[in-house]
Amino acid sequence: MSINNLVAYLVGWGQLVLNWNDKKSKGLEVDFPETGFKWNELGQLAQKFYVDYEKDYFKTLNVKLDKTTNEILKLIESKTNKELYETAWYDKWTLGKMIQLNTSSPFKNAKDRIRKWKKLKQLK
Repeated sequence: MSINNLVAYLVGWGQLVLNWNDKKSKGLEVDFPETGFKWNELGQLAQKFYVDYEKDYFKTLNVKLDKTTNEILKLIESKTNKELYETAWYDKWTLGKMIQLNTSSPFKNAKDRIRKWKKLKQLK
């Protein structure tokens, strides 16, 4: 996995979360996790993210990641605790939990991959 793929993965998940919220707020049905993918096909979904952003330079991807992150933070700030953590939003999951699982968890995964790569390359 290239560093561009790693950032594309983070942008892709963040955009999915924003799209889910946008659709649900408009009363539209959401195809979780993404149209054409099931929860047990997340590796294939990651491949889609790589293709979606393959023409973007690293700097462009970072701008997109910053923008996506800021939009997610605004989404969180716009919700009450009840909306985030006390109301089922998707199946048994709350909106807050869905945001956590699909944004901070991929960030942790990315951080772990970078640490592993740095260790392999004997970088500090």
